[in-house]
Amino acid sequence: MAIAKELALDPAQIEEILLTEWNMRMATLGPGRRINVTPMWFGWAGGKIYTYARGQKVINLRRNPNCTVLVDRNEKFPELQGIMMLGTAVVLEDAAAENADPHLAEAQVQMGRKYNGGHGRPPVDNPPPFSATATGSTRRWVVFTPETVVTWDNFKLGKLQEAARRRDT
Repeated sequence: MAIAKELALDPAQIEEILLTEWNMRMATLGPGRRINVTPMWFGWAGGKIYTYARGQKVINLRRNPNCTVLVDRNEKFPELQGIMMLGTAVVLEDAAAENADPHLAEAQVQMGRKYNGGHGRPPVDNPPPFSATATGSTRRWVVFTPETVVTWDNFKLGKLQEAARRRDT
């Protein structure tokens, strides 16, 4: 039995997690080949992750677009559910690139709703889209395209252990 497949999230669970969880962690290769991991807000549209990044994350991705994204929820081991995606990211360098992206506007609307009330502000009815745009040298939208996806749902561990016990008796 392939345990990894037995613990995998189903497509509806994956979609729900990617649309509702507030934080992802993005790992990039930093200067001196050090791994740089940063928690970030994100949107999920068109099968891609959208995030507005700044500073070292953007510099790292310009140099090497390979990265890993992790979105997970819950804290206790038997309740962990997660999605780890390995892929590549593209930095949208200017407003023209932002306007040309077919799913950025959808991600911005989604992020406006998801993060409504974030940063200590009270939530509002009909929140506006997350409207950041390319500014300065390193404030940019980043579009991550997953190439390999690994998921887990530790709620299923108990069922697998019980099934193994029944087989062994």
